[in-house]
Amino acid sequence: MKVIRNIDEIVKITRKIKEDGYSLGMVPTMGCLHEGHKSLIKKAVENNDRVVVSVFVNPTQFGPDEDYESYPRTLEADAKLCEEIGADYIFHPDPDQMYPDGYSTFVVPSEKMTNILCGVTRPGHFRGVCTVLTKLFTIVRPDRAYFGEKDIQQLAIVKRMVKDFNFGIDIIGCPIIREDDGLAKSSRNTYLNDEERAAATVLRRSILEGKKAIDSGNLSKEEVLKIIKGEIEKERLARIDYVEIIDFDTFDQVETIKDNTLIAMAVYIGKTRLIDNLVINL
Repeated sequence: MKVIRNIDEIVKITRKIKEDGYSLGMVPTMGCLHEGHKSLIKKAVENNDRVVVSVFVNPTQFGPDEDYESYPRTLEADAKLCEEIGADYIFHPDPDQMYPDGYSTFVVPSEKMTNILCGVTRPGHFRGVCTVLTKLFTIVRPDRAYFGEKDIQQLAIVKRMVKDFNFGIDIIGCPIIREDDGLAKSSRNTYLNDEERAAATVLRRSILEGKKAIDSGNLSKEEVLKIIKGEIEKERLARIDYVEIIDFDTFDQVETIKDNTLIAMAVYIGKTRLIDNLVINL
């Protein structure tokens, strides 16, 4: 397993892989790899002859008051994990390589998919995501790319972008990996102290309360939202950013919950913003 820092070098490597007839999988990450990332890499290794894991903390998807400078960077541990699972390369470019002086071209996804959920309080975030993924996909040219369903809005936007731009890449969504108490695995979980870590279980717990109501026949969006928000508000360390129930295929608002309806939320636990979701299948 090799760590490649130079764009020209990874281009030569991946072009040779494709010329030799091997399939190529890619797992784009910002590093600080955990069990969730591990599941993506494992899936990529199972499905492809060669696998590239990108480790790049992308500055263009962070807002001015967000945690770019403090975002955990653990390349040595990340490389060890990738090697153990069977990835072939880590692509770890410097920001100056990805965004040299004068860089001015960005990929802007549709407002319909970004002016909702995480996009409301993180303006420009998905522009940064789509821009860096366009660059990574152009550099590496994988056959398949793997994303966790925890970042469900990102997954939907990336699928749309890849289809619209005819990248010819299969975008594979993989299930959320959770701690034993239900908290979704996240690099930002490391920011939580012990009290906050215990409080963070309210995200999953509140979603399951909503699902329980739906399973009992309550299909009213407003009533289910009230149940979910009420559960979160019981936790004194929790502050709701958003809780939304929308059509997962179209991102349209719904009044009545139906098959393929998305429950999605972002909640601050102390100063740490966490996300979770569930797609309802009736």
